[in-house]
Parts: sequence; C-alpha cells; structure tokens
Amino acid sequence: MAETTLIQGRYELLEQIGRGGMGEVWRARDRALDRRVAVKCLKPLGNHHEEPVLKGLRERFRREARVAAGLQHRGITVVHDFGEDDGILFLVMELLEGRNLSEVLTGRDREPLPEPDIADIAAQVAAALDHTHRQGIIHRDLKPANVMLLDDGSVKICDFGIARLARDIGLATKLTTTGMAMGTPHYMSPEQISGTPADRRSDLYSLGCVLYELASGAPPFDLGDPWAILVGHRDTPPEPLRGRRPELSAALEELVLGLLAKDPEDRPTDVAQRTRRLAFAAARHTGARPLPVAPGVRGAARSAPGSGAASVPRLPPLPPPAGGTPAAGHLAALPPWARDMRAGVAVRAALRPPAPALAEGITGPWSAVTVATGGRPSPPGGVPAAVGTLAERHGAGMELGRSGRWAEALEAHDRVLAEREATLGPEHPDTLDSRHEAAASLGRLGRWEEALAGHRRVTEARARQLGPAHPATLDSRHQSAVALGRLGRAAEALEVYRALAVARAHAGGDGHAETLRARHGLGVSLGRLGRWEEALAEAGAVWTLRCRTLGDDHPDTLVSRREVAVALGWLGRWEEALGEYRPVRESRERVLGPTHPATLTSRNDEAHCLEQLGRHAEAAELHRAGAELRDGGAH
Repeated sequence: MAETTLIQGRYELLEQIGRGGMGEVWRARDRALDRRVAVKCLKPLGNHHEEPVLKGLRERFRREARVAAGLQHRGITVVHDFGEDDGILFLVMELLEGRNLSEVLTGRDREPLPEPDIADIAAQVAAALDHTHRQGIIHRDLKPANVMLLDDGSVKICDFGIARLARDIGLATKLTTTGMAMGTPHYMSPEQISGTPADRRSDLYSLGCVLYELASGAPPFDLGDPWAILVGHRDTPPEPLRGRRPELSAALEELVLGLLAKDPEDRPTDVAQRTRRLAFAAARHTGARPLPVAPGVRGAARSAPGSGAASVPRLPPLPPPAGGTPAAGHLAALPPWARDMRAGVAVRAALRPPAPALAEGITGPWSAVTVATGGRPSPPGGVPAAVGTLAERHGAGMELGRSGRWAEALEAHDRVLAEREATLGPEHPDTLDSRHEAAASLGRLGRWEEALAGHRRVTEARARQLGPAHPATLDSRHQSAVALGRLGRAAEALEVYRALAVARAHAGGDGHAETLRARHGLGVSLGRLGRWEEALAEAGAVWTLRCRTLGDDHPDTLVSRREVAVALGWLGRWEEALGEYRPVRESRERVLGPTHPATLTSRNDEAHCLEQLGRHAEAAELHRAGAELRDGGAH
C-alpha cells in the first residue's frame, strides 16, 4: 500500500492513521467532492486463495458494505463508497475526529469512567443498536475498539459486518478444532461461543461486556487464557460491579448484569429506554457533561475508521446557482430564516437547557426518587413487582411493530400504558415511552388525529421533565409535525418544522443529521402549501449539505435529490426534473438493487416525467421493465 496514492482515480491517500492484521486505514481526500474521508483498505486478495473462495469473499464484501452504506442513524458511521482496486477491497467512510473506547481507557491507564459518562455512552450505543435491530441487522462484533467517542461527546458504532469479514479475508483468524473463530473472546456471547446462530440479543451481551469494562476498567472475564475467557462467558456469573465500585448505582449494575445473562431469553428487551433513563438521571444528579476527548487527539479509530458531523465545518449560506438549475453545483440560497438562526435571542433563551440541579433541587412528581434509585423512579412503597413484566411486555409490543403487526402492537402498548400510568404516574419516563409507542402505532394504522394527540401529550410532558431542547422532546415534536402533515395541516406542520430546524441547529449545528431532517420536513410542507419555489430552494440546500456530509449515494441524499425533482416537476420544468430523477434511479439501482421498493418508485418517477415530456415509448419501456422486476422479485 505504500506505493498506492490513489484509489479508483478518486480517493487520494494522505496519511496512514491505522494498521493491523486486517489492513490499513488512511486519512484521504475525495477529489470528486473535495472533502476529507477515511479509507479502509482490507488485505489484498492474494493467490493463496482458491478462486471460488475469492468470489465468495468479494460477494460477501459487497453485501456487507451495501448493508453498512444503507444504515441511517446519527450513532452509526456513514459509509460513502466501497469497491475493489487492484485486488484490494476498500471502504470509504466519514472521517471521525476522536478516539475509540479502547483508546479512551488506555489513555486513562485503565481507570474506569465516571457513571454519568458510562450512562451517556450506553444510551447512545443502545439507541444505535435499537435502530439497526429494528431493520434486522446485527453487528456481531461489538467491542470498545468499534465504538468511537467523538470530540463533541457523541458516539458512533463502526464496522457493521466488516471487521469479522476483514479477518476472514486476511486469514488472520485462528480456528479451533471445531471450526469456531477465536478472534477476541472478551466480548463474545455464550451463543457465539457455542456456535449457535446469533441474533440481536448477542449484540446486547457484547454491549454488557463493553459497559462492564467502562465501569470496572477490565472486561467481565479478564483471564489470560482464551479458553478460560470462553468458559467464563459460558458458565461463570460475572462479579457484581458494585463489589468493585460501591459508588455505582444499583440501576447501572442491574442493567449490565442483565445484559450479561447467559440465556438470551433473560436479557432485557427495553435497553434503549433503560439506558436513556440512566443517562438522564445521572446528568440531572451531577450536572455532568459528556466525556471529552483529549485535546489534540484527532483521527479515525485504528480498527474502525469513519467520520462524523464533528469533522464537518459549519457551512455559510450557499450562493444562488449560477445557471439557475439545481444540478449546476450549489443549488439554491439558504432561506432567510436560516441566515438569521443565530440572531434569535428569544429563541435561544427558550431553547437553553435548564441548569443542572442537585438531588434536593429536582422537581416533579417522581423526581425525589430518581437519584436514589439510579434513574428507575418508584411510587411510595417501592417499585411494584409488575414493572419487570411490564418492561418485557413493552418489548413484545415493539417486536410486534417491527414485524408490521401494528394493530396488535397498539393493543399491547395501550395495556402497558394503562398499567404504567396507574403504578408509576402519567409523566414517568416509562409511561411516556409507552404513550409514544402507542401514538406511533396509531400513525401506522392511519389514525393520525389520535396519533397527533398522543405525540403532543408526550412532547408537553417531556418538555416539563427534560426541557424543551432535550433530544427526546425534540423527537416527539418531530412526530407531531409528521402527523400534522399526514392530516393535511401543512401550515401548522411548517411552523413546527421551522422551530425544530432552529432548535436542532442550535444544539448540533447546521449540518447535523437531525437539523437536515427537520429542514427536509420543512421543504415538504412548503410543497404541500403550493410554495414550490421556496420548496425547491429548501430541498436544494438540504441536498447540497447532505452531499457534503453523507455522500452522493447515501439514501438521505437521494431522498433530498428526489424532492428537488418533485419541485421542478410542479414548476413545469420537466427536462430539469428528468435530469434529477434519472440519477436517483441509477444510484438506487447501484446501491439498493433493481428490485428494491425505493428503486421501483424511482423508475415510476422517471417514467412519469418522460410521459410529461411526450416521450411515451421510453416511458412505456420503463413501466414494462419495472413490472418484470416486480414480478421477478415476488417469486
């Protein structure tokens, strides 16, 4: 790799920032878009492999990389591109500025982290895992080296499906006599050790191992011999955390030990909710900020590169397009409200988070016990025995939703909501989680009036308990805006999205994924109101920002580009619209495959555009090919 300076004539390798048995990681420049990226070059495919093996590895690489590129969550590293160059498989990823958790612990001489930092990291990782698990995607190799802590305190998971593949390509994995991959055994679940199929609960076990190490300074079974470690995972209960650190909360210890249950059925199903409550309780109790990354330490993870929003500079308002067409480069000027975003003193005051309070200063119907129980509030007399059962039933309702059984999911969430409200109170975080999920199920069933009422009630309660600028509060406001749009109340949705965009930019920056998501909703609302020139400007600005931060082929970028085409069509500019619909269809075919629903939608978009231009034969051919693909995909 020392002689290689350019990958596929596009990615210029600048500085090696990581090297290991699986290959190299480079800081690089994407010449086409003039941006910094991280390029992971996996081991060359040498002649020592049989051709069928090489073919299988290439296909598996493409499959895993495509899955990684399709993941869309602020807690997951963005994959911009992938391919093969001169026998080297490579991934192009966002360039993260920070350190992985293994480096964080090493930099602290293995000293455990404070509980607020552990809780904050746990909540972010759990949210990202919950997102991928909802899509049926499992990491299978979660460990501290695959979790990046960025300079701004945010956390990203790296290497979905890639690290294990890289070891296979490099033949660096030692095998036992039974064919089981040894790898690094400190974070392997009992079912992985026994060779049985792993599911999302295996990732939860690995998360428990990571949190145990952050809390104690060492993995749960830190033995010198690999076989002793494996036997520990399989047969030995972990030492309770508070035996090592008595100051840790019972809630944190209960969560970690629950994640480390030997039987997957015994692991908690509501990890994202529980970690979010832990982080909230710890932050309110101590006023702690997220764990900072040491100044001057900048670069991608040595074993798990990527990039993040933290590495993307704030962008000034974009100039108007020189040629008048969104495809000409910088598409459209930012709308006036965005330029004035920093001038709104009243908005800033309204959005400023409340000052952290000590235990005696916390207010609210359940706050008095929040600190004492480590984030699991209870009514007088203690937590009812039914709470654990309710958590399991809440998780079961989530599973019903993931499988598309929304009517059953709604029934499950309504029952849990009623019991949580009766035993915990109407504004307990668990109660609000159930109300949120019930409202989401109502929306999926098309009952948008009821969904809107539920989301608004959750928003108001979260604003009182967490503050108006808390991410959970903003998430609920976003869902209210979605419901308003579905009800045809576009003017109201527009105002909610406008305020959300300001709040998100205030918290995370103009280019943050959540800021752009709110601005996307704003643009859609403008279109629904028939304000297509403004909608075009907004869609164009969001598209440009997403191109810079996510890459041309990222699903979010393509959604924004399609919105540009939609606006052009409504303005009667069909030739320009075709010039945007067609690249979207081609990108989706390349990244998602020709039979993916989004690809088929793009094919219909292009055909409709051709019909508007009077090119009926081409439109008919696209419709015919789309029908064949749909029929073929159904068998």
